[in-house]
Amino acid sequence: MIVTALVLGPIVIGLALYAVPRERIVLVRIIAAAVAALAFALAAYDPAAPDASLRWLSRPFVASFHLGFNPISFWIVLLLALVTFGAALALNGPRARNIAVQLLVLQGAMNGLFLAKDLLLFALFWDLMLLPVFLVLLDGGPHAHAAWKYLIYNLAGGLALLLATAAFGMVSGSTDVLYDPNAHIAIGIVWGTWIFAGFAFAFLIKTPVFPFHTWMPDTYAELPTPMVAVVSAVQSKAGLYGLIVICSVFFRPEMLQARTLMFVLGAIALIYGALASLAERDTKRIVAYSSLSHLGLILLAVFTGSQLAIQGAVVYIVAHGLFSAALFLVLGAVEQREETRDLLRLGGLGSRNPKLAGALVIGALAALGLPGLAGFAGEILILTGLFSAGVVWPALVGLIAVILASAYMLRLFQGVMNGPDVPDLPERRDMTWLEGFAIAPLVIAFLALGVDPGPITSLTIGAHTAAPVNVSAR
Repeated sequence: MIVTALVLGPIVIGLALYAVPRERIVLVRIIAAAVAALAFALAAYDPAAPDASLRWLSRPFVASFHLGFNPISFWIVLLLALVTFGAALALNGPRARNIAVQLLVLQGAMNGLFLAKDLLLFALFWDLMLLPVFLVLLDGGPHAHAAWKYLIYNLAGGLALLLATAAFGMVSGSTDVLYDPNAHIAIGIVWGTWIFAGFAFAFLIKTPVFPFHTWMPDTYAELPTPMVAVVSAVQSKAGLYGLIVICSVFFRPEMLQARTLMFVLGAIALIYGALASLAERDTKRIVAYSSLSHLGLILLAVFTGSQLAIQGAVVYIVAHGLFSAALFLVLGAVEQREETRDLLRLGGLGSRNPKLAGALVIGALAALGLPGLAGFAGEILILTGLFSAGVVWPALVGLIAVILASAYMLRLFQGVMNGPDVPDLPERRDMTWLEGFAIAPLVIAFLALGVDPGPITSLTIGAHTAAPVNVSAR
């Protein structure tokens, strides 16, 4: 019952918001925030909630509407609810109602993705979660190119995922296998290679990983602040989640064969994303490219095969979601006040906006990996796991990227909040209590996770090996 409500509830209530007049922004904001808060409460109340399962296909393979928590999805569902809550409170302007509708539909679709225990259901929710983002981008007027780029890239990945899922079902006889301790899947070498390639292609596009990343900067720059906070914090983790719970369980030999290539792609993402962040002037694009770098580090961890590194990857998935959402919400508030995202047209805002400056500095410090904050906890676990597994050169690249993160995050803070005043910028009030209330839960969460990541690591021990796999046919 709980897992079904987490999926269908936000979608139904979100669509019902179309009945609310556009000008009732406060009411829309309250309803959307309440839905997110209720989702958090439901998930936190009973992480051992029983699965919901209904078979809907028997031929040519078994498939079910099967939803349930696993040790990783539990934390991502909580993360999604927390970020959606902050995003809902940040809703503003004439498009607020329409964005709220798509925000809640996106929450329900992503809950469905992360709670799916059937591969076919996973693939269907994968495509469904593209629609809200596409519609918001398309509604943005002159920036429709970003909408079509987002859709074309991600639909190509979705098609590959659907074909790979169908092939998996045909070969194994069932797609209802995720986190099933009784699942013993034997897939031949040839089939295994091609099916893994389909899954990996979709997951790399969604993460995104170089060279499939070009949809991401435009999407992040053109999306409204509430939506980009959710997309960056949670939707970008769908590919990494798939690599952990699907590929590392059912395609271990193929992951081992692709390991060197993935290390190279992850290393490129780490350095390229960091250097692009250093060169960018647009504040949203700086955070977008920084995400490319951060997620490259998680990719290295996933393909290491080290339990410690994968534990670190899960911690960092949650940590990145928290501080990237906080950064986007703060920078969105700055853009709303100053009517620009250009670093060369910003500066000196800290003296007039000390609360905004404080929120931005703590988000930036979390992103650059300051000890005691969640970013550091994830990074240190990943790097320790890489070194302990003998994966030396990717670990060294990761260390370089961590150093570069300090440079581009301090540049971001310096360019927005410090330096000389820009005289032609309008004078605006500091962070409001509502904006603070949207960002505070995210800050509290990554402070708590930085001090004690144990609740996540203790629950994800062995999670990526939950389903034993028969690979004798390979």
